[in-house]
Amino acid sequence: MKRTHVRFLWRDQAAHRQFRTAVSLHSHTMHSRESFGFIPRYCARVPILAWEMRRLARKYLERHRRVLDYTRGHWTPPLPGPKAYDLERRHIEETLGLAALVSLSDHDNIEAASHLHAADGTRGAPVSIEWTVPVGPTFFHVGVHNLPPSEARSMVAELARYTREPAPGLRQELLASLSRCPDVLMVLNHPLWDQGEVGAHQHRALLSEFLQDCGGCLHALELNGLRPWPENQAVIDLARACDHLLVSGGDRHGCEPNSILNLTRAASFPEFVSEVRAGSSEIVFLNHYREPRRVRIFRTLCDVMGDYPELPGREHWTDRMYCRLYSGAIVPLSQVWNGNVPGVVRYFDRSIRLTQNRGIRQMLRLCLAGSEQEFAGPRDDAGF
Repeated sequence: MKRTHVRFLWRDQAAHRQFRTAVSLHSHTMHSRESFGFIPRYCARVPILAWEMRRLARKYLERHRRVLDYTRGHWTPPLPGPKAYDLERRHIEETLGLAALVSLSDHDNIEAASHLHAADGTRGAPVSIEWTVPVGPTFFHVGVHNLPPSEARSMVAELARYTREPAPGLRQELLASLSRCPDVLMVLNHPLWDQGEVGAHQHRALLSEFLQDCGGCLHALELNGLRPWPENQAVIDLARACDHLLVSGGDRHGCEPNSILNLTRAASFPEFVSEVRAGSSEIVFLNHYREPRRVRIFRTLCDVMGDYPELPGREHWTDRMYCRLYSGAIVPLSQVWNGNVPGVVRYFDRSIRLTQNRGIRQMLRLCLAGSEQEFAGPRDDAGF
């Protein structure tokens, strides 16, 4: 019988003490590529920014005879694999006093995870990936945790081939093949987030189709640390309806550690996978999940645009954001702009730096929190 139990640390500060280990699932390193495609959508909500973006688009069209395509650019999270791993591990050990298991799952690649698996000090860390799965006009993200190290690269190559060229029947074949690996954990990440922007109704229809065709290959749905509580509550309802287990997923991209973890008595990642696949999952929401979501997202933005002098070649944010030229080359924005940073970007950069002032940051926090109410969670811990 499948059983998920969800706890909230602010309600019971001893909620974790009966467990041996906390598991951090789903967080990202410098190897994840995050599209700039969101920029026009977000800027359209701020009239002065919308006006400036239209002006820049017209100027670009006049100069290059091409429409400005933001999807040709991408940004990368600031932290390399070892720093990201250590951030999650230390947070678990220092905050909860538990042993830590950490699974980093970058978008469609295993570079960080593979290096950690082979390195002294992190040897044996799971080799995991967040796989982009096209479904009709949209896509879903599947967390594939703890791939067999000796076969991981060939498996990832097959997954990448499907992402590039979806073929009828191949999706279910690949998911079934992964699910047959006894130590692999398959999780549908943030299932109700309409990332393809097809509209809520069509997204739910495509999700239902995906779960009907491939749900038997998935071991759990994800409660996501950066998605709002109403969405996570809806995921709980979805899991009940389709008889799926739930697991945690922090989705960290900056320097704030994951706000949702799994608790377990397992001593190794394969043991934890066996526990989940057998139908048991213990989840805890940490205190910082209660903070206003807009504040947490802004904090991540500050991390992404911060300076990291200890990371040679990636010190400044323009070294960590890229553009795919029409020649096919992928180059950092620092090289594209060569010192001629667009005015609107310069002002935005200065604004972000101003927020490093403690007083300004506190004032901005109050403004961003706005009408958002502090999240207290449901009246009772959720168990089903």
